Amino acid sequence: MMKIHLRPELEELIKQDVQRGPYQTVDEFVEHAVSLLHEQETWLAEHGSEIRAKIEQGYAAAQRGELIDSDNVRSKLDEKKRAWLAEKRQA
Repeated sequence: MMKIHLRPELEELIKQDVQRGPYQTVDEFVEHAVSLLHEQETWLAEHGSEIRAKIEQGYAAAQRGELIDSDNVRSKLDEKKRAWLAEKRQA
């Protein structure tokens, strides 16, 4: 068993989320939060080089005065992330 010490303001936020959300206990909420964070960190680790390449491309384009539409880039990355999460949940 692991003990975790949180600042009082974080404890209060968790209690509020448990009261208004679908979670029955603080433990259930924290397990869900850690699971989501783990998925996000895993996705970032797997796609880090792709993200860095896109940033470099965007920066180079900006230097040339050819700005890339951020909404389009974000939409494509969000789409890839959704597909990856759906794949991981089915596995």
